[in-house]
Amino acid sequence: MTSSRNPPRAWQRMLSGRRLDLLSPDPKDIEIEDIAHGLARVARWNGQTKGAHAFSVAQHSLVVTDIAHALVPGFSSKELLAALLHDAPEYVIGDLISPFKTAIGLDYKSFELNLLQAIYIRFEIPDLSLEAAAAIKQADTIAAYYEATRLAGFERSEAELFFGIPNLPSELHGGLNVLKAVSATDAQTRFLAKFAELLPH
Repeated sequence: MTSSRNPPRAWQRMLSGRRLDLLSPDPKDIEIEDIAHGLARVARWNGQTKGAHAFSVAQHSLVVTDIAHALVPGFSSKELLAALLHDAPEYVIGDLISPFKTAIGLDYKSFELNLLQAIYIRFEIPDLSLEAAAAIKQADTIAAYYEATRLAGFERSEAELFFGIPNLPSELHGGLNVLKAVSATDAQTRFLAKFAELLPH
């Protein structure tokens, strides 16, 4: 007997009206408003952070962009845009904590990178140099250390074990007040403003 069931759905309907195929993402189905809306509502650290609001991936992305700019003052707007969008796939797949990603294995990482590549193509971000990719990764790790110790309840020694001792540029030491979580609406607005600032005119 033939089953009448439809095949499993592998696409996500966006508020913009776009329908994004997660297995074969088409860059033309990716909109920055959808990314900002989703990331502003995805909680870092599975929501286990201090404050009245969740610390969102949108806020994390802004922090990483600021740190990347301080680490490499000569970064182009496209490289800073890559930093801002480094976690953009999470607008549809969520922010899985690193231990869970490790448990899932390589297939998940390949899936995530495929979606990130489509996002970079959509916004005309060229392939990053190894140095630029390493600097964004370093900024991501530095941000994670400060989020862990200021928001997520980690002891400094514990955070250093997982993220290393952060080499934060001195000009940013006073600017980490941005680690106070804001509402999803505010995070979304700030993310879109940074995107508009970095997008070449």
